[in-house]
Amino acid sequence: MMFSLKVILLLALHLLPEVKTSMIKLNNNGYEGIVIAINPSVPEDEKLIQNIKEMVTEASTYLFYATKQRVYFRNVSILIPMTWKSKSEYLMPKQESYDQADVIVAAPYPKHGNDPYTLQYGQCGEKGQYIHFTPSFLLTNNSSIYGPRGRVFVHEWSHLQWGVFDEYNVDRPFYFSRKNTIEATRCSTPITGMNVVFNECKGGSCITRPCRRDSQTGLYEAKCTFIPDKSQTARDSIMFMQNLNSVVEFCTAKTHNTEAPNLQNKMCNHRSTWDVIKESPDFQNATPMTGTNLSPHPTFSLLKSKQRVVCLVLDKSGSMATEDGLGLSRLIRTNQAAEMYLIQIIEKGSMVGMVTFESNAKIQTNLIKITDDSAYLNITAKLPQNASGGTSICNGLKEGFQAITKSNQSTSGSEIILLTDGEDSGISSCFEEVKQSGAIIHTIALGPSAAKELETLSNMTGGHRFYANKDINGLIDAFSRISSRSGSIAQQSLQLESKALNVTRNKWVNGTVPVDSTIGNDTFFVVTWTIKKPEIILQDPRGKIYETSDFKEDKLNIRSARLRIPGIAETGSWTYSLHNKNVNSQLLTVTVTTRARSPTTLPVIATAHMSQNTAHYPSPVIVYARVSQGFLPVLGVNVTAIIETEDGNQVVLELWDNGVGADTVKNDGIYSRYFTNYHGNGRYSLKVHAQARKNTARLSLRQQNKALYIPGYVENGKIIVNTPRPEVKEDTAEAKVDDFSRLTSGGSFIVSGAPPSGNHTPVFPPGKIADLEAKFRGNHIQLSWTASGNVLDKGKADSYIIRISKCFLDLQKDFHSATLVNTSSLIPKEAGSTEHFEFKPQSFKIENGTQVYIAIQTVNEANLTSEVSNIAQATKFILQQQSSAPALCTNKSALSLAVFGFAVILSLF
Repeated sequence: MMFSLKVILLLALHLLPEVKTSMIKLNNNGYEGIVIAINPSVPEDEKLIQNIKEMVTEASTYLFYATKQRVYFRNVSILIPMTWKSKSEYLMPKQESYDQADVIVAAPYPKHGNDPYTLQYGQCGEKGQYIHFTPSFLLTNNSSIYGPRGRVFVHEWSHLQWGVFDEYNVDRPFYFSRKNTIEATRCSTPITGMNVVFNECKGGSCITRPCRRDSQTGLYEAKCTFIPDKSQTARDSIMFMQNLNSVVEFCTAKTHNTEAPNLQNKMCNHRSTWDVIKESPDFQNATPMTGTNLSPHPTFSLLKSKQRVVCLVLDKSGSMATEDGLGLSRLIRTNQAAEMYLIQIIEKGSMVGMVTFESNAKIQTNLIKITDDSAYLNITAKLPQNASGGTSICNGLKEGFQAITKSNQSTSGSEIILLTDGEDSGISSCFEEVKQSGAIIHTIALGPSAAKELETLSNMTGGHRFYANKDINGLIDAFSRISSRSGSIAQQSLQLESKALNVTRNKWVNGTVPVDSTIGNDTFFVVTWTIKKPEIILQDPRGKIYETSDFKEDKLNIRSARLRIPGIAETGSWTYSLHNKNVNSQLLTVTVTTRARSPTTLPVIATAHMSQNTAHYPSPVIVYARVSQGFLPVLGVNVTAIIETEDGNQVVLELWDNGVGADTVKNDGIYSRYFTNYHGNGRYSLKVHAQARKNTARLSLRQQNKALYIPGYVENGKIIVNTPRPEVKEDTAEAKVDDFSRLTSGGSFIVSGAPPSGNHTPVFPPGKIADLEAKFRGNHIQLSWTASGNVLDKGKADSYIIRISKCFLDLQKDFHSATLVNTSSLIPKEAGSTEHFEFKPQSFKIENGTQVYIAIQTVNEANLTSEVSNIAQATKFILQQQSSAPALCTNKSALSLAVFGFAVILSLF
């Protein structure tokens, strides 16, 4: 069973499509469709475009030889923001957009630190989200710090495209080797250098001293820094220090440092970066090139973002009269959501049109520029009032294209929001026309019978995909997610609340919505009902009361009322009360939307998605939610995922940012969890609610997966220092964040192969333990780790298997033959809990310098076992004398630790 499950997981990793819509393709060894987008807030600078071209050109050659003549960059599109002046050489984009770009150029936040980095939080071999370069990095000569920009791009590209990880570790810069020496965390080990502490730096010189050992850990003191020699002979690795002239390759199985406590070893089970890269789908058909014209220079297209153009294409066929047991027809729910989109979501200055369709299609309004209330009223007045007829999706799309072109706009780069509940056997007949249009199509499938080909339209055009069924707010949540793709976050609408309440006769319900200091402009409270308008009371943080009469009803009889808060909404907790005055129970909903407080205020935002768009049982998928302000992660947030299955069943899942299970790195603002609660096949929808309560949230100023900042080099025995980087002190590494609430749709995904609802045969093992730590206390070893669970990262496991060895490789390669530890007294805790266990090694003699390696497997009630954990190391030694550290990794540098004898805490990966 375990072998077949591993095969399924491997197939899921490599064959299922990624959620982020990247246009990158590898064609005859050349990468095509790469999009580099410049943020609208970046000042216009022709030099920026030139430097981007030079960086990619340099990177292409470096990449070509680093991959042993397999791949290079053939063509790249640079997306110019609307805020820059137009030029004749700028072309019109198609599906290219800032929010789907592979590389973004944007200012850092806050205004310090220009480290290039990749937003990457998937598993080993999974693609990242985007690379972030700052204008300062691209316009300033940083070669002494990061190396040539082309090399840096290849380092980051390896994160993005191939899912490998850094081979350094700023939190664990040194480790104990199996030879009882202290080594710098690096790959490959032949890279040489010195360990020093910088006492004082002025200008280009610093006063340094040798590193001392920490009396608690035995490793070098916290301020000890590894300074590489300028002249090296080592050829790898690009994922450690691409800045070194000699480094032109990735670590291979032959040169890889399996001992180093870095993320590559942790995430990829001690495999080398080149081994992981070779297994990428890119390399399955990319054989080394031969001939004379190797690695030609890439070509560049300059595209300029255009004014946003959106056309609603709405189904009004007979099936839209269906109520789905909710008391509202699908048509009324569609009108509620479309009206909210036009009034509250779409950005001012956008061009919007509308088409309705059944067997035939009709343009209700050509494009209208949204400038004031009268503009959207002209569109909402044409929302369909009656449902009848068949379903022809292609006719609807074709009329949508007509509505755009008749208004003297190009379909290229325009957006269509297609909503339908019906099947259409002829939908594939217009796929080619859709491709040629260059339009982006967002699809919303309403109900379980919506055409199965809808996702194909979204996938081929780079649009979002949504599914709504029994969740009465599902359509509103979907429309709320379809915001501007320009990168101007201040313009985007943010959803604070989306709650459905089944209220019995004559009962009151209450709720609160926090409005934090980053938002408050253009704030709306919307209440909908299924039978009779409730009594509404809303109170702001200062005690001002808004009553039912303040909530305006539309003239369309779609059972909704809204209140727009004048000016900027008060910061603090808003309280609402709803009174059902109907003689029977009815469903009431509350939706709250807002925007950033000002154009210069970056709001806290939440985004969500699944790890794959399709899931085949029994392969687990991962729910991801990112909570951030600007580019910085927000920590300490309560994040909940709500997943609705095709038949309307809801699964509620708390997401974690604890670095275990599905979560790659602790405290990086990425909250994740495995999803295994399959409930039949078909479309599933995802939405996520992120809440910060009682001042628990904080902003982290640290960034992961970045090019290593090199403080200096050793040249002819002398340290040549680089400009010191702005230091983030420990007490300022985090900043408090107001209490807030954010709700976002994560789109839809499709499940296949799932058995019918009911008792399933257990197929999911416990999750792998990834944070095992060990230390000596006397002659006993103390262990600590985070409990995984019964089913991956959920529930409570049945037992643990702990084995020990004096040889790291024996434990790694043949865990089941290592010495077993008696764990009869160890009862597993709930997943996510901290476990502690202490034992005395019976088969080993404990003396100064003794090293013991420990690993764990978890067993669940179905007798399925987890993967073997990370391997922890406990070393016993006593400090007899204080010594300083000489140069590292030369013949004279490896100091034996046999003279030391105190407890060491160490967790290897």
